[in-house]
Amino acid sequence: MSIQAINVRNQFRGKVKEIVRGDVVSEVDVETPSGIVTSVITTRSVDELGLKIGSEVVALVKSTEVSIATL
Repeated sequence: MSIQAINVRNQFRGKVKEIVRGDVVSEVDVETPSGIVTSVITTRSVDELGLKIGSEVVALVKSTEVSIATL
């Protein structure tokens, strides 16, 4: 899968390694071939994306921001 509107250099395929849930925001660690990428996203987004340990995702990097998309 490739998100077409984003430059391929800014996409890292991987699997969710760890989720540290908070009341409002959560940390999502994604294990990629390039190493661990960590995203801080809303806990609501974690739930709506159905993220779990082992979920295959794409980490989308924009400057200092990392977004998550499910595969």
